[in-house]
Amino acid sequence: MKNRFDLIIFDWDGTLVDSIDWIVSCLQQAAASCNCTVPERQAAKDVIGLSTQNAIRTLFPEADEKIRDQLMSHYIQAFFARQTSQDDLFEGVYEMLVQLKRAGFQLAVATGKSRTGLEKALQATGTEDLFHITRCADETASKPDPAMVLDIIQHMEAANERTLMVGDSVHDMQMALNAQISSIAVSCGAHSKDILQQYNPLICLQRPTELLDIIGG
Repeated sequence: MKNRFDLIIFDWDGTLVDSIDWIVSCLQQAAASCNCTVPERQAAKDVIGLSTQNAIRTLFPEADEKIRDQLMSHYIQAFFARQTSQDDLFEGVYEMLVQLKRAGFQLAVATGKSRTGLEKALQATGTEDLFHITRCADETASKPDPAMVLDIIQHMEAANERTLMVGDSVHDMQMALNAQISSIAVSCGAHSKDILQQYNPLICLQRPTELLDIIGG
């Protein structure tokens, strides 16, 4: 796959950052705080990658708007109670991103996080200067709608056939399919290799840093 791609679009949580367990815990804490049924671990993992609004709506379909607002508030409060740092990146990810950028790849992020949440995460992990462009769920349609990816491609004046999506969830893989771009899955996050392979990624990696061996850098 060397020399096949110019633009690499990464998901954030579960792909670059080891945050899945924390997100699950925060969703479960929010449910308990609002006297809602606490979701099972996998059910909580299944919504990671969606916008927070869509995740709450999917996990708690019987909740009215007032309860959903409370769930959102409790989730955000719980999530930001923990300080993020560069140590939260999967091992070797920072160095991988530096190497890919030096090799001439255009790097981007497409995430279900809010713009405020992503900016805090980029600053905390020291990665804000490594990405050419980032897009968040509160700026466009939530995954798996392809709008986020297509917006990045347009702004970077890239070609679909030269663009790669790297993600850990079915939402990332479906978004890539919807955008008609190639994808590589990583099984260190929300969904297992068996599930991710149903969406026809080029390959499923155990760790994001294995990407260097696949596309160079």
